[in-house]
Amino acid sequence: MPPAHWPLRKRRPTIELMIPQGKRLRRRRLLADTGAGSNDSNFELVLSEADCQRFTDILLGQVQLGRAYSGWFNVYLIEVRIPRLEFAEAVPVVGVPRVPDGFDGIACFKFLNRFQYGNFGNPDRFGLGS
Repeated sequence: MPPAHWPLRKRRPTIELMIPQGKRLRRRRLLADTGAGSNDSNFELVLSEADCQRFTDILLGQVQLGRAYSGWFNVYLIEVRIPRLEFAEAVPVVGVPRVPDGFDGIACFKFLNRFQYGNFGNPDRFGLGS
């Protein structure tokens, strides 16, 4: 399957996810940040707390963060999809008060590491491949 590509947003790498809400799918544009979390983190994505509560009622617990976000934050289980990659899975998501300007959240290293990722030869785009 060919990689899925997205244009850079504010000159930063971006991926797009779809999140089911009832019968509809909601698009979320996330900053692809390999520096967010590690492969051992208890979460894979960061969304606003409001989005987390909008998309699920499954609370997994809390996690303590200490860099860009400092303190204890709720972790939710949310189904996410990337249709172009035939990816659909429930992943742990941290809910935070604010997300980076111009984005709906952050795709952390643990999530990105599921895929091949990079610009695949196009410096104006970012992509994920299987």
